[in-house]
Order: sequence, then C-alpha cells, then structure tokens
Amino acid sequence: MAVVTMKQLLDSGAHFGHQTRRWNPKMKRFIFTDRNGIYIIDLQQTLTYIDKAYEFVKETVAHGGTVLFVGTKKQAQESIAAEATRVGMPYVNQRWLGGMLTNFSTVHKRLQRLKELEAMEQTGGFEGRTKKEILMLTREKNKLERTLGGIRDMAKVPSAIWVVDTNKEHIAVGEARKLNIPVIAILDTNCDPDLVDYPIPGNDDAIRSAALLTKVVASAVAEGVQARAARASGDAKPEAGAGEPLAEWEQELLAQATPATEGEAAAAPETAAEAELKEDPATKTPADF
Repeated sequence: MAVVTMKQLLDSGAHFGHQTRRWNPKMKRFIFTDRNGIYIIDLQQTLTYIDKAYEFVKETVAHGGTVLFVGTKKQAQESIAAEATRVGMPYVNQRWLGGMLTNFSTVHKRLQRLKELEAMEQTGGFEGRTKKEILMLTREKNKLERTLGGIRDMAKVPSAIWVVDTNKEHIAVGEARKLNIPVIAILDTNCDPDLVDYPIPGNDDAIRSAALLTKVVASAVAEGVQARAARASGDAKPEAGAGEPLAEWEQELLAQATPATEGEAAAAPETAAEAELKEDPATKTPADF
C-alpha cells in the first residue's frame, strides 16, 4: 500500500513552490513547471523520494535509532510536537539553541537542571523560600520547559533529524552535517538540496503540507518500532546491532498497534490560520490552477 497518494499531496498543496524570482537553481530538477509566477513541484518525484525517506527512517528506528523532529516556524510547530509525541521521539518546535547537537553535553546539563526543578516543585522543594526565590525558580523552569521540553528524554544525539524548512533551520542542519547525522527534510524551491541526505520535494510553507509529510515520517517511525519489536520477540531473524530492548513508550505504542497506513497519512483540514501564514495567498492557491 502506498505511503501517501498523489491526491493527498495535491489536496495539501504540496506542489506549490515559491515565486519564480525566489528560488535556488539547484532545485531545477525537482520543478515540473511554473504557473502565474509560481513554481510547481514535480509530485511524481516527491512520491519517489517519500518512499526512500520512509524506508530509511523505518530501518533507522528498527535498529534502535532515534529521529529528532525539528520545525520552529508557526506552520510546523503544532504538527511537529503532535507527531513526535505520538511516536515517542524528541522534537524542537520553539527556538533552536545553538549547540543542541554539537555541544550536547552542555545541553544535557540543562536538561538535568529542568528535571531537578520539576522534582523540587512536585516534592515541595519550593516551600520555605521567599516569594522572589520561588518566582525566579518558576521562571527558570518555564524557560527550560519551553526551549528544551521536547528533548527532555533525549539521552544522546539523534540518529537522524527531520526538518521542516531547511533555510529557517539552517543552524540545526549545519550541526547535523558536522556530526554526520543524516538529514531528512522538505525541499521547497528556495532550498539547497546539497545539504539534505533524504530530500522530499514539497511545500514547506503550507500548514497542511508540513503536517502531511511530518505524519508520513512519524508513521515510518511507528513501523520501525513494530519491526524492532518483531526482531526482539523472535518473529524475524536477528541482525547485528539490532538495538537495545524496547523502552516503555515503545511498548505503549505497540499496544496501540498504530499501523503506517494510507488513511493515517491523510492531510489535516485547512484552518483559518493557514491562509494568513501562506507566503503569497494571492498566487499560491489551488483556485489559480
């Protein structure tokens, strides 16, 4: 069964690129044509690249790897958090802090501080302190929660990262490349394909497009978890380096038996906020075509 259909991609607006004056010439091979000053992405290639990325993510997770979901633009924040949480993967949907990957030892210390503050609050550790001290500690906890909450359980650098908008997340992409961490990403017509290991040509500005492709990657993660469980239970032949025993969240995911199906990859309904967030609503709408 297909991971995602052409109709789903069309309905999500994944074929709309940027204006012809705003493009990266390296993306020429992924462009089908242009209409009314807007590039149209070749969705046949998109389907092919989705299959490649899907297989890579599934195998990475099946062998014990993790995928970090990254998307800090407004159009991607909600879907990044929702899909990463659904499959128990870390995510960053607020500001990317420089060094999150290349200086992870320092970031890990901040994560420990966050857990320490949360434990203090839950066990009454704030009692007996002045109002000012409590206020300062609460502010510190909230700030850490906002910036690092999505990676609180990430004990080491991820095996791969999923990125929505490589231009906006150029720091994250740069850090991943320095550490030879594979990058899977949506490639809009203004992106540089040379920076991405597993590209998916598509619209990274539309809410529905970003949500659909993020759901596809999350479904690959879910299928990888199931494959890993099958290996662990002896249903499949064991392979070298098949990873560690299943974590609690993975066992919960398996209990839910969430398959990576075509229906699961259906695009979310368009919201009123999407119209405001699109780059050029006068030209990037299906009505023009």
